[in-house]
Amino acid sequence: MDFRDDVDLDASQVEDVGGGGGFPGGGGLMVGGGVVGVIVLVVAALFFGVNPAALLGGGDGGAQRPAAPGSDLGAQCRKGSDADQSEKCRVVGVVNSVQAYWREAFTERGKGAYRNARTILFTGGVNTGCGQASSSVGPFYCPADSRVYLDLGFFTDLESRFGAKGGPFAQAYVIAHEYGHHVQNLIGTSRRVGNDRQGAESASVRLELQADCYAGVWAKHAVETGFYAAPFTAADIQEALDAAAAVGDDRIQQRTQGRVDPEGWTHGSAAQRVKWFTTGYQTGSPSRCDTFSGAI
Repeated sequence: MDFRDDVDLDASQVEDVGGGGGFPGGGGLMVGGGVVGVIVLVVAALFFGVNPAALLGGGDGGAQRPAAPGSDLGAQCRKGSDADQSEKCRVVGVVNSVQAYWREAFTERGKGAYRNARTILFTGGVNTGCGQASSSVGPFYCPADSRVYLDLGFFTDLESRFGAKGGPFAQAYVIAHEYGHHVQNLIGTSRRVGNDRQGAESASVRLELQADCYAGVWAKHAVETGFYAAPFTAADIQEALDAAAAVGDDRIQQRTQGRVDPEGWTHGSAAQRVKWFTTGYQTGSPSRCDTFSGAI
């Protein structure tokens, strides 16, 4: 996963707020509890409007912590060579590429104008348009303010807590998944979930698997966006597949509860997540990501 050294990065698409930053709390629904959902309790909290930080002992989601200073990503992240050297600049590069793909895809498919979503990097806790959240809930997309929220410490957790091998493309998969939720919000798919929020065949699971598929579609076309020096390698794609499997509901339940209960699923099994990312990557077509029709 090598960025073109001379490509210009648009750091305005990513904001680093440090600790306790973000936007005033409000209504709305955090989609999916991120790519992971961490544990069923947290995912249920997100779906039913409960502050997940309180359930995890985080109180007000970290708002009482002294705010850590953010950083000026515009000064740090100017070129693709910066993205190859810095984790935060790599996030900028991935976000730029993902949104460049979806802008083109919307135009080609007559979906209207794609609207950029900013990624907010935070530490510990953050205030969002969907309310306050702790980093314990993992990455997530808030449709109320059209922003992706990410604590970079999650990538360490992905390896240490969930058993993923990690790597730069595992990180890219996580980000692309969250932007899949932004696409769903723009075209209205998110509204199909309604109250069908839990269970192996639920609309929630179908929404999450579609976001995995969208991440695979971007991966197929990423080099065409001009940000990468070459197509992703088999090793890169394996990092994404490994991460997708590691955060399957069945694996998380087995690790945290010692048993698998499909009635509690909100994101899909390891096999399903791998299947739908692969579907997106092999076909390169968003239209092949229809997880709402038929078996998943």
